[in-house]
Amino acid sequence: MKIGVAGSVGLDHLMTFPGKFTDSLVAGSLEKVSLSFLVDGLEVRRGGCAANIAFGLGVLGLNPILIAAVGKDFADYDAWLSRHGVDTSHALVSSTQHTAHFTVTTDTELNQIASFFPGAMSEARNIELKPIIDKVGSLDILVISPDDPEAMLRHTEVALDMGIAVAADPSQQMARMSGDEIKRLIAGATYLFMNEYELALAIQKTGWSDREILEKVQYRIITLGSDGARVESIDGVFIKVGCAKEKAKVDPTGVGDSFRSGFVAGLAWGLSHERCAQLGSMIATYVIETTGTQEYRFTSEEFIARFKEAYGEEAALEIAAHLVA
Repeated sequence: MKIGVAGSVGLDHLMTFPGKFTDSLVAGSLEKVSLSFLVDGLEVRRGGCAANIAFGLGVLGLNPILIAAVGKDFADYDAWLSRHGVDTSHALVSSTQHTAHFTVTTDTELNQIASFFPGAMSEARNIELKPIIDKVGSLDILVISPDDPEAMLRHTEVALDMGIAVAADPSQQMARMSGDEIKRLIAGATYLFMNEYELALAIQKTGWSDREILEKVQYRIITLGSDGARVESIDGVFIKVGCAKEKAKVDPTGVGDSFRSGFVAGLAWGLSHERCAQLGSMIATYVIETTGTQEYRFTSEEFIARFKEAYGEEAALEIAAHLVA
């Protein structure tokens, strides 16, 4: 399967606060918030939604094509992604901007406060999808993850016009986009990825009901945090999978992206949606155990052993048939 991944590439500045954000929130005064948190640590790691998803697919041997705008400082990151199986040759390199930056602080309850500076990502609207497809051949699926909003809308329109299956992942950009824009990202998608809050936000901003959103796509995948994920369709498909047990909860940044990479990898391997969701959940477990979104490591033997423990021997055998060393 030929997979394209469109979206952001960035550098993550990860900080930890040794307390709970909620202890600093004053009921009745939330309309005027002015807070400062003294953090314990700072880690600077590679990130960005598209890069995280592409990295996970590359690690699993799928060689995805990255479709993104990156900064003039991209050389080291480029080498890293290429070394891990990602085709970066079609990325748009800005001559003036730096790669996007994501800054997030995580408290002891794994709540997060984050901000994002787009930098070169703002130039993603200049990427023309059709010439890329003319060079690489038709894509079997295009993951459209958070990016410059105009780029997301254009990629969606072009992909649907060309008959390419779209995996829509509007997530973080829904807060910024209008209801009509969100409708354009959702309608016609083969797969729609959201968490529970994002689904509620989509319902609020589009005016569509839960059922109406489900009617607009073939399959909807809702991530449920520590409760796993569910796959559903208007035709009555309903699959729920749990999470593999983590060794430690270190940092939740990038967990959703890694779930998507595992799910799409399962699609490429021809697995059932249940196995796809289990594979995504297993990769997500590795990510939450590490600081950084692309720092997780495993051997195929270790991965299969943990997968078997979480989902059973039959499921592990199906994964083992595809997992590269």
